[in-house]
This record gives sequence, C-alpha cells and structure tokens, in this order.
Amino acid sequence: MSLFERYLTLWVFLCIIAGIALGHFLPGLFGAISAMEVARVNLPVALLIWLMIIPMLVKIDFAALSQVTRHWRGIGVTLFINWAVKPFSMALLGWFFVGYLFRPWLPAGQIDSYIAGLILLAAAPCTAMVFVWSNLTRGEPHFTLSQVALNDAIMIVAFAPIVALLLGLSAITVPWETLLLSVALYIVVPVIVAQVIRRVKLASGGEAALQKLLKTLQPLSLLALLATLVLLFAFQGQQILAQPAVIALLAVPILIQVYFNSGLAYLLNRWAGEQHCVAGPSALIGASNFFELAVAAAISLFGLNSGAALATVVGVLIEVPVMLSVVWIVNNSRHWYESGLKAKS
Repeated sequence: MSLFERYLTLWVFLCIIAGIALGHFLPGLFGAISAMEVARVNLPVALLIWLMIIPMLVKIDFAALSQVTRHWRGIGVTLFINWAVKPFSMALLGWFFVGYLFRPWLPAGQIDSYIAGLILLAAAPCTAMVFVWSNLTRGEPHFTLSQVALNDAIMIVAFAPIVALLLGLSAITVPWETLLLSVALYIVVPVIVAQVIRRVKLASGGEAALQKLLKTLQPLSLLALLATLVLLFAFQGQQILAQPAVIALLAVPILIQVYFNSGLAYLLNRWAGEQHCVAGPSALIGASNFFELAVAAAISLFGLNSGAALATVVGVLIEVPVMLSVVWIVNNSRHWYESGLKAKS
C-alpha cells in the first residue's frame, strides 16, 4: 500500500476543506461547471470518473473466471454477501437510521436522497482496493482475482436492477433512462476500454509493460478521485457548513454494514471449512464498496448538489481507516479461525 493510499482519508479531508473554500470564494466558476451537462451527465465529472475507474479495471483479467471453481466455497460465500445481503442490509440500515432514528437532525428535503446514496454505495462490490486489502491479509491471490473478475461481470447486469428495486421499495422515483445510461457510461464502457488497453499492452510488451503502465495510471486514478471530491464539496459546501453533523450521522449505517457484512462472510467461510487465506479476502470483498461507481451514479441520477452524492462521498471518507481495521481483525484472529478448522477435520 503506497504512502498516498495509506493516508487517503487525510487527502479526502483536505479536499473537503479545499472544495468548500473554492465553492465559497468562486461560486460563479463552479456554477458554470455545474451547467456543463448532457442528458443529466456532468461532462467534467464524467471525465474524472473515467480517469478514476479505467486504471482500476485494467488490473482485472477476465480470463481468471476459469479459476472460480478452485475455491468454490469462498466464491459462494462472497457472492451471497455481495449480491444477496449487502445491498439489502444497507437499505434496511438507511431506512432505520436516516429515515427514522436520525430524521430530526437531517434536512427534511434530503432524507430520501441520503437513503438513495447509501443504496448506491452498497449495490456494487469494490474492484481495485480489494487487491490491497487481500495482500495485507496474505490472501490467496488467484481467489481474489477470480472473485473480482466474477463480481465485475455480474455488476454489468445486476447493478441497475438491484438499485431500481431498492429505490422503488424506498418510494424513490427511478429514472430508468438515467440509471441505464449510468451503467453504460460507468460500467460497460470503462470495462471495454480497460480490457482493450490491457490486451494491447500485453501484446506489445508482456506482463512487465502492463505493470509499468499500472504504476503510471494508479496515481492518476487517485488524483482524479480527489479532484472529483473537490468538485462535489464545492457544491455541497454550504449544506455541510450549515449542518456538519450530517457526515457523522451518515457514517453510522456505513460503518455498521461494513462490520456486519465482513463478519458474516468471515464466519460463513469458517463454517464452510474454507482456508483463512480465502476467508480474509472474502470478508474484505464482502464488506467494501465500489465507491467510484457509487459517486458517479449518484451524480448522474440525483445531481452534484444532492444528498445522494454527499452520502457516497462519506463512503470514500471512511473507506481506508475502516477497511484497515477489518484487515487488523482478520490478521489477529487467524489462530482462532484455524483452530476451528482443525476441530472440524
């Protein structure tokens, strides 16, 4: 994990400060940026999202799908958590905390939008940072690669229906055209572009050339993320200054769902008799979110100034520290985990 990635939360905080300050002192500039839209897609943000997502997807080798049966129990557990538990548990937590418990302390007009942002955040599993978390837990690399490739393939067809279902259950109007456009722009197109880049690079220079390219692209991806956050907070600044507790309140359901889903995946892998080197990354993949996609979809569906966009940004804010804490739990419980496997054998 690079120094830049390790302190991502610090950079996010600095972007919050910079965004709020720029939005306050240069409202005309950011008003003009806000107006640069085509079919509800903000063009500067779309460009930054592509710069953010495509380098991450270049890492994914879809040929790894041929290996999914090697660790079928871990694959099964992770798929269950990612697609049958996590989006729905987040929706329930959003309805309870944001829609009921915290309602008196949140802006009344943004309640539904906050819930929508939380749903978007949990509706797709993480793609890139998972490789960092897996490495920190000494996870099985072939399992991690095949699981991420499988999740990305499923995400192309499952993201829109799950989001639409949960938004509908939340009585939030689903703009189907915008939702499908978001899937095309932020999942299908980046996957195709990334795989073309990957194949061209492997054909011209092999694995060494690909790794060299990835080292160049990774900082670009993170810088695009931070630039996107500056834009978001430039538009959200007045709302945040008026109610700074909003971020803390939105973080509560996100934190609960991370620990709940990672713990459930970890325990299910132990019950199924899977090795610790698979259970660790399974728990982390089960808990983490594809926040880049969530931010992009929230902006497209609800706008730069929406509570949905703010809710997804809170996910970015707490991603690194909370996932590092899950890594610590997984590593320090290895003896307990493996003693349970020996008892079963």
